[in-house]
Amino acid sequence: MPELPDITVYLEALQHRIERKPLLKIRINHPFLLKTVEPPVSAFEGRRVKQFRRIGKRIAIGLEEDYWMVLHLMIAGRLQWKPPQFVMSRRYGLAAFYFDEGTLVITEAGTRHRASLHLVQGESALKVHDPGGLEVFDISEQQFQAHLRNRCGNRPIKKVLTDPTLFSGIGNAYSDEILFHAKMSPFAIGSKLNDSQIDQLLMTCRKVLHDWTNKLRKENGFKFPGKVTAFHPDMAVHGKFGSLCTVCQAPIQRIRYAEMKETNYCPGCQTEGRILADRVMSRLLKDDRPKHLNDLLEYQDKLFEDE
Repeated sequence: MPELPDITVYLEALQHRIERKPLLKIRINHPFLLKTVEPPVSAFEGRRVKQFRRIGKRIAIGLEEDYWMVLHLMIAGRLQWKPPQFVMSRRYGLAAFYFDEGTLVITEAGTRHRASLHLVQGESALKVHDPGGLEVFDISEQQFQAHLRNRCGNRPIKKVLTDPTLFSGIGNAYSDEILFHAKMSPFAIGSKLNDSQIDQLLMTCRKVLHDWTNKLRKENGFKFPGKVTAFHPDMAVHGKFGSLCTVCQAPIQRIRYAEMKETNYCPGCQTEGRILADRVMSRLLKDDRPKHLNDLLEYQDKLFEDE
């Protein structure tokens, strides 16, 4: 799912191409995408684009007279920039927005369509789509600390960071990177972190999100972001299960807990060598599941000897 750095780069690319430009036509290719009936699609056509906002992981495009298009790409949704008058086949995309300069197309991989588009008018209608999470760049250390102490209860910090009602724009991929660089276990309880750990976590959140936003900007240059993904070669732990940590050389581990979701971490840097329980590994190995990095390395050595 595109997160804060990806959405930011998307919005900057859109601003460069369609700000102050009239939206000529909207074509909805699949009816499940559009979740609203009022205002009608026709009310948006002919209006100029005036502003852009990121609302959590949503893209909001504002037109004249306070009309808004709110797009949530979910896991597999992506944006493409095509030539003007692009002819979209029924199988290619979910919707197309036509401008004189080009065509913005929404695509979604797979058959489980989750992306959504809401067409609304007015700030109050727009606010409905804000989950309410705090922006880590806009809050003080004291606000961040109070939020963790008062709102997250006994939940693991990984779930706290990815809860859109608590923090804005952070998802599965960048939370893994944040926790790695903060040297913090994904199972650490947010409300029990000490002041120093909380300050370090906020600083790391800002640094990771800032650095990756700039990295994506440089990678795309003036091109429209064509390949938005949660997996990057330069990431430290996310998507790196089985690879060796670049800091301590321990094998990166994962915890699979939901469909298409997993937590990646380094046991050497984040959990003092402990191997966190994984549902799949626990079912497979039961009592033989390695519980410490030393056990895991011995288990791997034994496998190589048996081969």
